[in-house]
Amino acid sequence: MRITDLLSKQSIELGISLGSKAEAIDKLISLHKQAGNLADVAKYKEGILSREEQCSTAIGQGIAIPHAKSEAVKKPALAAVTVPKGVDYQAMDGQPSDLIFMIAAPNDGDVHLEVLSRLMQMLMDDKFKSDLVNAKSKDEFLSIIDKKEIEKFGAEAKEEAKPQKQGYRILAVTACPTGIAHTYMAAEALEKAGKEMGYPLKAETNGSGGAKNVLTKEEIANCDGIIIAADKSVEMARFNGKPLISVPVSQGIQKPQELIQKIIDGKAPVYHSEKAAEDVDSGMNESVGRQLYKHLMNGVSHMLPFVVAGGIFIAIAFLIDIMSGVNAREVGSAFGTVTPVANWFKTLGGVAFSLMVPILAGFIARSIADRPGLLVGLVGGFLATSGATFANPAALTGDAAAAAGVAAAIPSGFLGGLLAGFAGGYLMLAIEKMCDKMPRALEGIKPVLIYPLLGLGSILVIMCAVNPIMGLINQGMSDGLNTIAANPAMMVPLCALLAGMMSIDMGGPFNKAAYTFATLSLANATDSAYMIMAAVMIGGMVPPLAIALSNTFFKNRWTEDERKNAPVNYVMGLSFITEGAIPYAASSPLTVIPSCFVGSALAGALSALFGCKLMAPHGGVFVFATMQGTWYFYILALAAGAIAGMLMLAILKKPLNKAAKVKK
Repeated sequence: MRITDLLSKQSIELGISLGSKAEAIDKLISLHKQAGNLADVAKYKEGILSREEQCSTAIGQGIAIPHAKSEAVKKPALAAVTVPKGVDYQAMDGQPSDLIFMIAAPNDGDVHLEVLSRLMQMLMDDKFKSDLVNAKSKDEFLSIIDKKEIEKFGAEAKEEAKPQKQGYRILAVTACPTGIAHTYMAAEALEKAGKEMGYPLKAETNGSGGAKNVLTKEEIANCDGIIIAADKSVEMARFNGKPLISVPVSQGIQKPQELIQKIIDGKAPVYHSEKAAEDVDSGMNESVGRQLYKHLMNGVSHMLPFVVAGGIFIAIAFLIDIMSGVNAREVGSAFGTVTPVANWFKTLGGVAFSLMVPILAGFIARSIADRPGLLVGLVGGFLATSGATFANPAALTGDAAAAAGVAAAIPSGFLGGLLAGFAGGYLMLAIEKMCDKMPRALEGIKPVLIYPLLGLGSILVIMCAVNPIMGLINQGMSDGLNTIAANPAMMVPLCALLAGMMSIDMGGPFNKAAYTFATLSLANATDSAYMIMAAVMIGGMVPPLAIALSNTFFKNRWTEDERKNAPVNYVMGLSFITEGAIPYAASSPLTVIPSCFVGSALAGALSALFGCKLMAPHGGVFVFATMQGTWYFYILALAAGAIAGMLMLAILKKPLNKAAKVKK
């Protein structure tokens, strides 16, 4: 669909003055209304504002393209304004926007993505953009677009009609996590640079609407080299044996000539699909830190749906039991499973949670070692959650472990899962390298027999060796806590320590030691035991709340994906589901864990100072009614801890720089 088909004179206004982003949005919506493009103005505006809350649609260089899909849109359409003096649209480069298009798209189809793609490619031409801003009339404005669109996309059509044998000298794949603007900006920058340098270049875009302009087998076979400008995984096996450079999407936008020149000069290393180490070191001297971060983010992004869905199901289970009149104090740890419907939700939520750490570890390992790493990471993550050891491979606990004469299994949690993912991935790379010298006749059975057997055996040894160490740490912490608890004068420091431990590993040995100590103390039915339980629960509630608050009030510290998934942490935090913080702790442990620890410790100390006592071992806000003491002081302690964690995150986690923002 052509841009000029979507614009009418009624939806264009030139040379206007706007005082704010809100005023610009209202103006463009009024133009859409004037052109008869909208069935419900309020509903369409709601969609535009919702999109802007995720991140500004100002993409820099004086351009903004707000957009929304809505049932309030009658037909696909564009509105446009030029603002010679510019308006602050919160662009990533800090510059005012003087050219703004607003896309209105109906719910059916991906028209907005197609239009956005075309606009981004055309607006990469500075002269074209300048001509639009300086247009003196609506007719001239439309004529400039029409001429550029014919020049750009008409030329492309002719190029595609040429015989395949002429091919492209260089190929590229561009992708960003959200698959919107920066995917297309990088593609256009590379194609434009290739044309200027005399090296025909075709770029495949892996956008949110799927892969477009897909590279063919023949094009890959005939090209001189490939440029991967991406911040997420793309299909790599098809490039086996070709010179390849892999860089962040931002470099595809900022350094297209440099990347192309490296291919021309023959400086790109040859990519081999079974040697994934070259995948992350195939150009531009990517730092070790960035390599690790990409692997980690691959695991976190796959884990996140399990955390969100599982956490919400568990919160629903608590709510159902409360609404059914269940007394949390009487049922204890069975709270959330008493009524059949609640038990159904709690069980299914627990299934999702049980897969969380194996998925994290599995996809970290897969990012490092490609498909052979997936098995190793998944099994290693499962062993981390079970606590299996050489003596207790079945991970028996309680009476079953005692009957078998073995030490009870102690899970190593998400920290063990991180270890399993990275250790498993790099271990798999080492195994593949060792197998390189095997006879060529065995090549076919490597991925289905040799790699799985050696990888599985190795990760079993590693995790069975690591889990007992976690057990020793856990036992030592329990003994130390019992010693401290024997001294009443140490109650406030003890509660602060226990609450802080809940946020260190969010399901690992520290968390489990604190929680187990608190629940076992309940059997004593003393005021001290109830104070400890209150401190432990509040300590587990703080991390998700602190992260949700930080994403709400300090948006520039987080990526778009992190902000989008943060609101569910309000629900998880209030439900005492600490695991909601795990993806954020995994992506930035040196800032998130200390901040959450301080917030949790403060909340635990205040809870003890206020004399808050809790008899129920689980349930979060749903069991506040069972509290002895002033319940609103408990809420005050929770709020203080969450705010302290949020403020410390704001201090430790610096605002994302421009390069980081480009990775959206």
